[in-house]
Amino acid sequence: MTTPITKVVFPVAGLGTRFLPATKAIAKEMLPVADQPLIQYAVQEALEAGIEEFIFVTNPTNERILKAHFEANEDLEATLAERGKTAELKVVTETTLADNQVKFCYQDQPLGLGHAVWCAREFVAHEPFAVILPDDLIMAAPGCLKQMMDAHTKYGGNVVAVEDVPRELTNRYGILDVDQDDGKVASAKGLVEKPAPEEAPSTLSIIGRYILDAQVFAHLDKKMTGAGGEIQLTDAIAATIGDVAFHGLRFDGQRFDCGSMNGFVEANVAFGLKRSNHPDELRSVLKNHI
Repeated sequence: MTTPITKVVFPVAGLGTRFLPATKAIAKEMLPVADQPLIQYAVQEALEAGIEEFIFVTNPTNERILKAHFEANEDLEATLAERGKTAELKVVTETTLADNQVKFCYQDQPLGLGHAVWCAREFVAHEPFAVILPDDLIMAAPGCLKQMMDAHTKYGGNVVAVEDVPRELTNRYGILDVDQDDGKVASAKGLVEKPAPEEAPSTLSIIGRYILDAQVFAHLDKKMTGAGGEIQLTDAIAATIGDVAFHGLRFDGQRFDCGSMNGFVEANVAFGLKRSNHPDELRSVLKNHI
């Protein structure tokens, strides 16, 4: 029997420098894709997977913005109800999370993803937990994390979402050193963070979804730096291999890298067409610019 996963960590302390000046006053994870901010998609994915507690690793400025989005807004709700805007009222109330579901902690220095996850250690305690990077927006049904939960029930241990990337791009990702691979699930005997293409053990890369055993904190506690002089989460995961089962899941769905301008625009097109009430009209407008 595997322990149910009920907690998720969102590392959202970054400054979003690639999207300045938009992110000068707005947290990067609040940038909208179609009609929702990135962080809302991430929370919805976690809710679908059965997550009950949401841990945001952030900074004081972004905390205020996130709280405002996820707490109830009684004035807005009353106005919408008074005006008979039931559809809009439903959308607003569905974004609300209970106070006891939400936790905040700060990452006071930009020391890497491993450090960001380490900052959440007191809220996670000794339980297995999930990590979602909202920049990696995934269109999938069921959601990517739900697919990973199913894999975790079968295999236990650490489970990450993976996809194959062109070999020339391996220096942007954590790459699996594959032991066995059935085309859907791969077990790995090692991980390498951002290897040069000629040194990469495979082209199977981790994207921003993780289910992790709490043993990872024993290695993050050492605060050892890796690629780029940062505390790498992949290094800590690699250190548990041999003690904790490790599998990569090729999820069913499409990933959009919303940390880049091209990926962000592509995501807006894809989700806009999916969520629009008049997708044919939108498609026609888009053709004017292609």
